[in-house]
Amino acid sequence: MRLGILISGRGSNFEAISNAINKGKLEAEIAIVISNRANAAGLEIARERGIPIRVIPSQGVDREKYDKIVIEELKTHEVELVCLAGFMRLLSASFVQAFPNRVLNIHPSLLPAFPGLDAQKQALEYGVKIAGCTVHFVDEFLDSGPIILQTAVPVLDKDTVESLSARILLQGHLTYWRAIQAISEGLVTVAGRKVLIAEPQLEE
Repeated sequence: MRLGILISGRGSNFEAISNAINKGKLEAEIAIVISNRANAAGLEIARERGIPIRVIPSQGVDREKYDKIVIEELKTHEVELVCLAGFMRLLSASFVQAFPNRVLNIHPSLLPAFPGLDAQKQALEYGVKIAGCTVHFVDEFLDSGPIILQTAVPVLDKDTVESLSARILLQGHLTYWRAIQAISEGLVTVAGRKVLIAEPQLEE
């Protein structure tokens, strides 16, 4: 499966996906990495690994116009699955419609709890005992698409935003590529808001 990765910053989830591919754990190919920021650290990781990159600056550009440019770039590279990896922009409905049930995001909470920014801070302030991460399909609303996989992370009494975020990030790196692998194997179907994941068929 050909992946298009969208980043805005350090690209740690992109790096984890690339690592899983390089280790033979994930059967996929990163066709293009697109950033809306020229100084995104993740671009250097892509350069070092010989992965095609494209910087498409978003500042001051109308959302629909910007998304149209990104859609064209993804389709030029025959991308089958779009993975948001710290891409700090809301996607338009036209973007989502261009890749129906083919845009993924990872969020550092157990959605629908604590959507949006500072999810770990929200969790600590609320006093939850369990936090985690969610890989979900993207719709035109904020962190609201159908949930594919979730991983729980216990909240410790001594946790800070930084310590909780670090543990959630580690689990997110594993959860994201596993969700991509399930999709690439054709194991995922969507029924309304429910995502069904079939058991892989073992060869006899």
